[in-house]
Amino acid sequence: MTEMEEKKQDAYARAGVDIEAGNQLVEAIKPLARATARAGADGALGGFGGLFDLKAAGFRDPILVSATDGVGTKIKLALQMDKHDGIGIDLVAMVVNDLIAVGAEPLFFLDYYATGQLNTETARTVVAGIAEGCKVAHCALIGGETAEMPGMYAQEDYDLAGFAVGAVERGQTLPRQDIKEGDIVLGLASNGLHSNGFSLVRKIIEQMGMDLNTPAPFDGSRSLGQALLEPTRIYVQPVLGAVKTGKVKALAHITGGGLLENIPRILPKGLGVWLSTKSWPVPAVFKWLAKEASISAKDMARTFNCGLGMIVITAAEDAEELMRFFTDVGETIYRVGEVEKNLGDNRISLQGMESSWPC
Repeated sequence: MTEMEEKKQDAYARAGVDIEAGNQLVEAIKPLARATARAGADGALGGFGGLFDLKAAGFRDPILVSATDGVGTKIKLALQMDKHDGIGIDLVAMVVNDLIAVGAEPLFFLDYYATGQLNTETARTVVAGIAEGCKVAHCALIGGETAEMPGMYAQEDYDLAGFAVGAVERGQTLPRQDIKEGDIVLGLASNGLHSNGFSLVRKIIEQMGMDLNTPAPFDGSRSLGQALLEPTRIYVQPVLGAVKTGKVKALAHITGGGLLENIPRILPKGLGVWLSTKSWPVPAVFKWLAKEASISAKDMARTFNCGLGMIVITAAEDAEELMRFFTDVGETIYRVGEVEKNLGDNRISLQGMESSWPC
């Protein structure tokens, strides 16, 4: 390094940016990226762009599908708990679960990590979670960006964004056009809040004066913080396996907007869905939130997944076989409703709902 380069580096350090820490982070995460290598990508980092070979991945006439998302204010809880190992998994899950809703196989992933002051161990832990999520989703981590921006973020606070590209053969995208009245609605179980509604959750915790390190009111085996930081479930492999059976007509990833706003995104005009609220068990965390914050049933269904992380629509004659498929690969699935004619604005009806639901 020349004397002039050293002076420039010193000046950058005085401005609050640690170039050496950034270089150390890159070296630390290279093996994590390499561990996500798959056909079409070698998982290497360091170039100006990540490469992917669709032909090597086995596609003949693919349509590319892209998605991007973040983790939201769940990160604030991770910072409070100093527990960052699941946040990277959350990031991958929120993106790749969107891709499979179109029938696409996730191919590669890139992340953006922005912070006020780079803590290399925290960043490495987050990226390790991203790499773990990519391995579960069978997609390659081929690049990313770490931005240290003092003055933009408070000290070691950070934010995340993820970007992924998938592919599906032409003519095989979802939702299919043959969705009709009488089709069956199935629901894949979530493992909790996933990564939505945390601004509301955090407000409730603050108003109640709760300590994240005390036992969770809904799960005595873990602290409140640990229970709320449960990583989002990644549905890629079981769902893509189900899609290959030819019996899946549509998929809806239940994220922000909950059941009421995500399911209509996959329905043809003139159709709606009724859901039986008694057909699946609502996890205890949602019952706790609804009760403690006096959240109405409608608001719960519009904000949270309420126990169903992915919705599957199939023909009535295929429902039992598809349920057996998901059960055999280790998923918990419920028959939760049916497609019906609906010409109004409210395209999702919750049947059997008592005033106390989901409590």
